[in-house]
Amino acid sequence: MSERLDNLISQKEKLEKKIAQQDFKLRQSKYIENSKQRKLRTRILIQKGALLDKYFETENLSVDDTEKLLKMFSDYINEKKPKKFKKE
Repeated sequence: MSERLDNLISQKEKLEKKIAQQDFKLRQSKYIENSKQRKLRTRILIQKGALLDKYFETENLSVDDTEKLLKMFSDYINEKKPKKFKKE
């Protein structure tokens, strides 16, 4: 009986170890996926910022001044924006 109990305890420990390993792999893959998404978003934001600087010549403006400039024209731009560029 004792041998059977020791065997079951050993199996339980092995399964718990396997579960912990799988949990670690899952958390690691989620972290990697989130990291990829964050890097992609950062890249897109940098590209859009570069386009903003290029077309509106905002290199010399502070972040607050750039926001004020965008606020001034946002209503006009959103009204005149073609349908293909609008949110659906």
